[in-house]
Amino acid sequence: MKIIDGEAASRLMEPLTALVVRAGEAILAVNRTAMRVDGKQDGSPVTEADLAADRIIAEGLAGLANDVPSLSEERCQLASPPFRGSFFLIDPLDGTKEFVAGRDEFTVNLALVTEGVPLLGIVSAPALGLLWRGIVGRGAERVRFDGTNIGAAEPIRTRKFPKHGEPWVAAVSRSHGDPTSEAFIDSRPNAVRKTSGSAVKFGRIAEGSADIYPRFGPTCEWDVGAGCAVVTAAGGKVTDGKGGEIRFGERGDTGFIIPAFVAWGDVAAVMPTG
Repeated sequence: MKIIDGEAASRLMEPLTALVVRAGEAILAVNRTAMRVDGKQDGSPVTEADLAADRIIAEGLAGLANDVPSLSEERCQLASPPFRGSFFLIDPLDGTKEFVAGRDEFTVNLALVTEGVPLLGIVSAPALGLLWRGIVGRGAERVRFDGTNIGAAEPIRTRKFPKHGEPWVAAVSRSHGDPTSEAFIDSRPNAVRKTSGSAVKFGRIAEGSADIYPRFGPTCEWDVGAGCAVVTAAGGKVTDGKGGEIRFGERGDTGFIIPAFVAWGDVAAVMPTG
């Protein structure tokens, strides 16, 4: 059982960032107008772009840390939970619906989870040339890139929750709205909604351009792990639907489902939601 701490995670950050950017390049190389789109058992789409990115990440991780297990959306049927120690949690293409529709807000998500808690996270939006990354306890950054040329990192932090009378900015999904999330947002004073796709919403929380991101509908651990690490590293918190901790890599019998979560920019704003 391998355990990777913050110090070791720091040494992995640059090669992992380069690997995620390479996976994004493979996605962008796919012709969206001619690609094949298949359906999974849960009804979600999968494309050759998902599989190409997953291959690059799998091969890269084998070279970087072959003694650390991986859980990928595209290979979850091979997983043997519970995961002890550290493991990589991967969504090679988050926002496949956005990608298929020709929009730019899709991401490559990679997290390093240690003892059930995301420690390192990278959320990369290849078509935007933008990624957010962080290590819990060591801060978060936003990085711009062009192709495989990666620019300088810019430190980011979440922001304090709005003062009395100021609007809350809620990051909301374009494809996955639900009544409970809408009611939660409406309970925030003067809430305004900022729509975006995929894990880009976690990046908006981490950089301080949004305050909350609620999702009171089922999602999967690989959709949330990287964003959880980035938001936490930036000073925020991601909780379950009742304000409690989310554990990762321990629920294989439920298909790695997270029933609900809320990403909070300000830890002081966290409260039980039901």
